[in-house]
Amino acid sequence: MNTAGTIDRPVTHDPKKQAPMKPSTNEPTGSAIEDVTTTGANDSRQNRTREMQLIPEALARAHMHERLQEAERERQAVRLVTARRMQRRAERASLRARRALALAVMQ
Repeated sequence: MNTAGTIDRPVTHDPKKQAPMKPSTNEPTGSAIEDVTTTGANDSRQNRTREMQLIPEALARAHMHERLQEAERERQAVRLVTARRMQRRAERASLRARRALALAVMQ
């Protein structure tokens, strides 16, 4: 079966092997750019493909970075709560020691 390709389903995906576009009869001559080099298009298409392949990796890296920062903030919060608890405990021990000293001095 030898059928010509369409825009949606080209015979080949390689732009160099595709047939050149024919100017339509509706357009006046010279209205469109005559000859376009495809090397820039291929390079940008290749770069886009590479960038798009790296998008999930970049998203995963950003997600892990965010999770690590969240874990670090959580650890800092736990340390702060522990430090405040220890400070209150030390203040209560200091007050008990003062009272004990005051009672010992009074007797």
